[in-house]
Amino acid sequence: MNDFERAERLKEVFESLYEVNKRIPIIVEGKRDISALRKIGLVGDIIALHGGKGLYEFCDDIAERFHKIILLMDWDEKGESLHKNVSGHLKGMWEEFSPFREIIKILCQKDIKDIEGIPVLLERLAGEEVRVGEEREGFLGDI
Repeated sequence: MNDFERAERLKEVFESLYEVNKRIPIIVEGKRDISALRKIGLVGDIIALHGGKGLYEFCDDIAERFHKIILLMDWDEKGESLHKNVSGHLKGMWEEFSPFREIIKILCQKDIKDIEGIPVLLERLAGEEVRVGEEREGFLGDI
């Protein structure tokens, strides 16, 4: 798969994630991850894990507030450990959306190991800044 094909596949994944994120919150590790996802156009709830709470308290709060979530932890050693811990506490809430993280991880793994690096990687692969969701909204707005 060449860079252009990887960029196109990543754009497709993020277009799908954009649609799902309108109704399902995404859990990420930190504020820079939120900024990265906003930069590529996601508009739904994105919640940072490091919000001053302990892991158990954070997960308890999430379980009370939401029925479903998307886990998008980094795929470095720390991210994998956090993913394992959070997913264990929130069983039944994230599994149907796990393909998002796995596909993103596979498409990015040889270049980056974190969510915050995605906008720069997408721009390098596509040769231009990549944003999702905008074209569809503009098109529907004209109807």
